[in-house]
Amino acid sequence: MQGNLNEIDIRSILQLIELGQRTGEMFVEAWSMGTSGERIYPLYPRGQSSGHSWLVFFVNGQIVYAGDSDLKELRLRDYLRRYNLESALDALGNISIASTNALEYGYLWALLENQILTPAQGRSILQGMVRETLFDLLSIHQGSFIFEMGPALAPQLITLEIGQLLAKIIKQVQEWKQFHPYIQSPNQCPAISDANQMRQALPENTFNNLSRWADGKTNLRQMSRYLNRDILTVARAIYPFVQLGLVQLFYPESEPVAPPSLATKIPRVVCIDDDIAVGKTVEYILEEQGYEARAIVNPLKALSLVFQLKPDLILCDITMPELDGYEICAMLRRSTAFRQTPIIMLTGLDGFINRVKARMVGASDYLTKPFVESELLMLVEKHIGPGNREISSSEDSLLADVLESET
Repeated sequence: MQGNLNEIDIRSILQLIELGQRTGEMFVEAWSMGTSGERIYPLYPRGQSSGHSWLVFFVNGQIVYAGDSDLKELRLRDYLRRYNLESALDALGNISIASTNALEYGYLWALLENQILTPAQGRSILQGMVRETLFDLLSIHQGSFIFEMGPALAPQLITLEIGQLLAKIIKQVQEWKQFHPYIQSPNQCPAISDANQMRQALPENTFNNLSRWADGKTNLRQMSRYLNRDILTVARAIYPFVQLGLVQLFYPESEPVAPPSLATKIPRVVCIDDDIAVGKTVEYILEEQGYEARAIVNPLKALSLVFQLKPDLILCDITMPELDGYEICAMLRRSTAFRQTPIIMLTGLDGFINRVKARMVGASDYLTKPFVESELLMLVEKHIGPGNREISSSEDSLLADVLESET
């Protein structure tokens, strides 16, 4: 089952899944059209260049887990903060549960298995994740969706009835519209505009509580996670101050993240592709632009080589013999060493299903073959910045030596 949200809304899709008692997963990608025809994403920070997407997992017509497919474990850190456990993820080793299609869910179960979280805390976190995801999904009207029947996400900590959730969250979405235009998105950050005026207008305790959160860095959604309150409650509390002009709301500016030690290092890229011609092409294009680039043609040896080379970015073909790109990506994401490394799926398969699968295993982006030089460079620069032509490729021999020793 798949289609566009201008043909069928999220509420109807969820009701069909519940009615049919279906087990599987749904992928939703949101977008909307501006007056000049461009795609815009009003719920998310300005400057975002690609559609936002979510995954929802079902068992027998009930929801097991739902999340933003781009946040990885970042959202979970916010939820852990309410228990003073936000640093607990850093202590985890490799995870083996549900990591191939729901990384955040896998991290949560690893915390439960290591008795860092209690089952009650885990249930509370999952309920919050599902509710906020459904709030976002029920707020969008333009986009695409696909539902695939499949095995249930396991193990399961909770199952939530769709009908009960819809009744409550649809009401929240309707009430949320009343805050417009003063409050437009859960991703807006409140900041006190005049501290002296605010201090005079409010009791000291109220001022101290408000100034703690209205720091210009914490958005409304994060506040709801930290405080264990739904987004409507948080917005309702801050709305009067926004109306009076005592608090301003803005979208955080997206700041590009430079590669580590860019001034003294050449960005390193590894391309895993059994097609020798493709690998050589990638090497040539990237080396001309100041990157170190090496192709690995043997997918079975790719994992060990990648751990030795420690690249800043990985290009990985999907269709390969013995071990495909989805499996390689999922295995790399289980390691703390590659939890944040950009992984771009490189494939000749062009279709919505492949993009869904790529996101589910933790891929950062997707590039369809055949591609032109500008397309490849645009994606690489997006994730690790420009190459460095002024530094000699002194580390290039290291790459060559490692690869030669493994052939």
